[in-house]
Amino acid sequence: MKMSVAYGLLLSVALTSFILTGTFGADIINGKKVKKNSMLYMASVQINGKHTCGGFLINPSYVLTAAHCNKSGNMTVILGTHNISPQGANLKRYPVQNRHKHPSYKTVKTGNDIMLLKLSKKLKTDKGVKTIKIPSKDKPLKPKTKCQVAGWGQTEQENVVNDLLVTDVSPINSSTCQTMWKNGHLPNNVLCAGGHETKSGACQGDLGGPLVCSGTAVGIFSFDKGRCDYPHILNVYTEIFKFRRWINEVIKGGA
Repeated sequence: MKMSVAYGLLLSVALTSFILTGTFGADIINGKKVKKNSMLYMASVQINGKHTCGGFLINPSYVLTAAHCNKSGNMTVILGTHNISPQGANLKRYPVQNRHKHPSYKTVKTGNDIMLLKLSKKLKTDKGVKTIKIPSKDKPLKPKTKCQVAGWGQTEQENVVNDLLVTDVSPINSSTCQTMWKNGHLPNNVLCAGGHETKSGACQGDLGGPLVCSGTAVGIFSFDKGRCDYPHILNVYTEIFKFRRWINEVIKGGA
């Protein structure tokens, strides 16, 4: 009886460790460190000084991210660095003045998972910080297009990842995506991408970050299948072009 109890406790501890270390996924899968002075549009969206989501600078005053990243607490954004360690030198932290969550957002599974963050100051984009363009035309992605996703999501080996990681992914057509999803219908206005063949992609710790294809941010990482050690990784992104008019209205309003 004692042996059975002891075994049960060990099994419980092992399972807890399995979950907490991120084996169910919170990392850039098969990623590598981003090259110096590249992807300087990437933003770490932080709540009370801790990384919460990814984001990206599309305007000197606005960062785009996912609506579900709207957590309570003091929100700030770190830009212009690949290393977000609190002990890092010259960490550029910017307060968020206003959060513009899409008015139709309810949950990630119903769509409209998009949010604009108005920074407290307009940034000079020639000093280590860059903007990235968003689509101006509704142009379907070809399945074999080489795209990238990056983030600071934690890995199985580390609880916190300070260095920005990136990996290559390819779009997945809507019918294949729906077949892979198997959890009901996907929301409208989303894109799918991931390691359908290469087993690479993003996971929970990278939510809010961009799907970048040919130098353009085409999607915002919204959700995935819930585990990232599946044979086929499936990431679902908010399709940015579908919200272009709303984005322009918010930025034009200047709020």
